[in-house]
Amino acid sequence: MAEIVIMVTGSSGMVGHGIQLALEEDKKPNEKWIFLSSKDADLRDREATKLLFEKYKPTHVVHLAAKVGGLFNNMEYNCDFYTVNNQMNSVVLDLCKECKVQKAVSSLSTCIFPDKITYPIDETMLHNGPPHFSNYGYSYAKRMIDVNNYVYNDQYGCQFTSIIPCNVFGPHDNFNLTEGHMMAALIHKAYLAERDDQPFVIWGTGKPLRQFIYSVDLGRLIIWVLREYPEIEPIILAVDEEDEISIRDVGELVIKAFGYKGEIVHDISKSDGQFKKTASNAKLRKYLPDFKFTSTKQAIEETVDWFRKNYETARK
Repeated sequence: MAEIVIMVTGSSGMVGHGIQLALEEDKKPNEKWIFLSSKDADLRDREATKLLFEKYKPTHVVHLAAKVGGLFNNMEYNCDFYTVNNQMNSVVLDLCKECKVQKAVSSLSTCIFPDKITYPIDETMLHNGPPHFSNYGYSYAKRMIDVNNYVYNDQYGCQFTSIIPCNVFGPHDNFNLTEGHMMAALIHKAYLAERDDQPFVIWGTGKPLRQFIYSVDLGRLIIWVLREYPEIEPIILAVDEEDEISIRDVGELVIKAFGYKGEIVHDISKSDGQFKKTASNAKLRKYLPDFKFTSTKQAIEETVDWFRKNYETARK
């Protein structure tokens, strides 16, 4: 059986670690997985990135590398998010074409969908209007991956596709209070509130609704997409619609996981961002009707436990 060489960019973050954890239970003997980080090459640099392709000779690529951040970081640096992500995506996908990679899977996000849209979101709606003003730089750069996938397929027959996860969280996330994702920032805030006997502050009203996927579940699904998913059109990887939860309720699950008994404060001077971005996983369920997601409560407890144990070395 021919060896399959899978090169994963941006794998030092939580999604890359999620894939590695998932592989512990589902690794095939003919697969060689290579996990790369920004230390291996600046993916904006075509020559440096080409050396990686020449060194590892991947047959498949999972492209996770991206400049990411939370709501307020995106609002302040929209140009940076647009430029950096566009540069990386263009270099990686063009080298996938040049080096005859059999399949490439890139990661998008539900936050890149149009701001004015009917719910639930599905894969056909990606380009149906402008994204939310708060992250339009990141969003347009990510949308161009989908465009790239189609044009490379049309002109060169490349089997490039993309995944659209809902809000991801888990061990090895960036827990920075201002630059990290919302769940990771809440976990860090709750840790400090418990440690320092201070109020637990949630930015905004707490009313917006979100779907959350545990990074290990996402890892399992990415492996399936790489091996089995046949389409160029992206696929939404999200929990079921009934598992959508308010940020206020997420905060309560986080503090319960810490055993925090102090005061909860909502800083309503901070923006809520989009009220909801409910995503349909109907396509995923068509392919995998019996896939079982880890409950948000259990996933939060496992992430909090990891963060406690790794506080000194966690990204924050």
